[in-house]
Amino acid sequence: MSDLQRTQNFVAVQDNPLKVSEVLEHVYDALSEKGYNPVNQMVGYIMSGDPTYITNYRGARSLISKVERDEILEELMRVYIRYRNQR
Repeated sequence: MSDLQRTQNFVAVQDNPLKVSEVLEHVYDALSEKGYNPVNQMVGYIMSGDPTYITNYRGARSLISKVERDEILEELMRVYIRYRNQR
C-alpha cells in the first residue's frame, strides 16, 4: 500500500528532443525542393510567426512549429558567431 501523505514525483522524458539545427536543415531542404527561396520564406516565418511561409511538404510546417522562434534565432546567432570567429 502506498503512503498517501507523500507526493509522487513524475518526470516526463522526451523521447526524441528536436535539435533546432536539424529542423532548420529539414525545412530548408523541403522549401528548396518545392522551388521556394528558403531564406526568404524562413525569414518571413521568423518575423511574422505565420506558418504559411513554410511548406507542408515533407512535414516541414509541422516540424518548424514545434520549435520556438526565439530558439531558431538563438541557433542562427550561435552559428553566425562561430563562423565569424573561424575567419
